[in-house]
Amino acid sequence: MNSLQIKDIIIELLKAKKATDITVIDVAEQTIIADFFIIATGKSTSQVKALTESLEEKGEEKGLTLLRRDGEREARWVVMDYGGVIVHIFNDSTRDFYALEKLWEKGNNVTKIED
Repeated sequence: MNSLQIKDIIIELLKAKKATDITVIDVAEQTIIADFFIIATGKSTSQVKALTESLEEKGEEKGLTLLRRDGEREARWVVMDYGGVIVHIFNDSTRDFYALEKLWEKGNNVTKIED
């Protein structure tokens, strides 16, 4: 499965679990660690945990392989590594503070996904 397919599956799963402000950043030209970052927001730490658990479970059912995840204990910022796609799931205040979109923005490489 390639990075585009993985990205599309992850977006579908995050939308199904009511993640908000889903954003895709194409970082293929900026780093060797991934092709895409997907950033999503949960309204509370409980929702961040639910999004994380659901993405791992449903993603596995769809053939995705989670290589590593971190941050689930505090559930303010969870990072999930799917190889060519890195998923960042934030709560509202942590996402505003770190503003990853601004760090990785380069021209037209940022795409907001409609709810």
